[in-house]
Amino acid sequence: MRNVFEKIQELEVIPGYSKHEQLVQGFINSIDSKILVKGDQLPSVNVMIRETGFARETIVKGYKELIERGIIESKRGMGYYISNVDTGQPLKVALVLYAFDSIQETFYNAFRDLLVPNVHIDVFFHHQNIDTFESIINNISGKYGIYVVTPMPHPKTAKILKLLPLQKMLMIDRFEPMQGDFSYLSQEFEESSYRVFVELLDTIRKFEEMVFFSRPNSDLPIEIMKAFKRFVKDYDIKYQIKKEYLSGSVEQGKVYFICNDRQLWAMLKDCENQGITLGKEVGILSQDDDPIKEIICGGITTYSTDFNLMAQKAAQFVIGQERIQEVIPTVLKRRKSL
Repeated sequence: MRNVFEKIQELEVIPGYSKHEQLVQGFINSIDSKILVKGDQLPSVNVMIRETGFARETIVKGYKELIERGIIESKRGMGYYISNVDTGQPLKVALVLYAFDSIQETFYNAFRDLLVPNVHIDVFFHHQNIDTFESIINNISGKYGIYVVTPMPHPKTAKILKLLPLQKMLMIDRFEPMQGDFSYLSQEFEESSYRVFVELLDTIRKFEEMVFFSRPNSDLPIEIMKAFKRFVKDYDIKYQIKKEYLSGSVEQGKVYFICNDRQLWAMLKDCENQGITLGKEVGILSQDDDPIKEIICGGITTYSTDFNLMAQKAAQFVIGQERIQEVIPTVLKRRKSL
């Protein structure tokens, strides 16, 4: 390890180099010279202070930058280790998503396009499983410069997320309350859903009944169910809540509210096979918009947040690393189906 300290000291003669820059570049030069290899443990902060004479804040700041650049990782209770000898890599981002559905794909593509080639992104999926979520967070903690996470509603979520450095974490899509000052870009579900239902009230009243498909224990935000129940009560709307759409069960005279795209495609196929006219004989409202819903069957009415805008702001957070706390607006897009 003596050679590492020499590499740091060599940089003292370079005009304009701060002690922080000497430290970071000294480690990079040590890796490029094969003095340090992947898996090597770095000196503790106290050892670095003693050997270099640098302030504790300088050492800590240098190690943080090396973590952010994906060169070293912090293992809780064990110290710092070389995790990547590709010293040209500026920043590693851990992106934790629900699953790779069309909406998450929209976000990912826009997010990636704004960052590549300057940033390396690793993607993880927790599939609304708290054990999987906890395992992912445990495995990525200390190994990335930025953490962009879609949380899941669960009593353990806040405690799990505390394993990440909050100043380097961005919560996206859903908001889960937790202590500490952290950044987020989220949707709002209850009031925005209620507002959409009210905006569609005159059209909904043209149908005999409103049917909402909601599977128990699904990933559907509970706030949407609350908004639906409040709406049908406030405006005396005849309604049903069903677990799922069964193929062939579409009925004329009803307006259907569907949050699951697989069930939506099945209903649209049945409407086409039975010659049912969307918007007249059957109404359909779908949550979350994508390009397919804009064109299929003449257009499906949707309400959704702007995931492209969310991706743009998330990319800005990664690039600028400045605190952001914002709720992305929800927009109703009226088309042929309702």
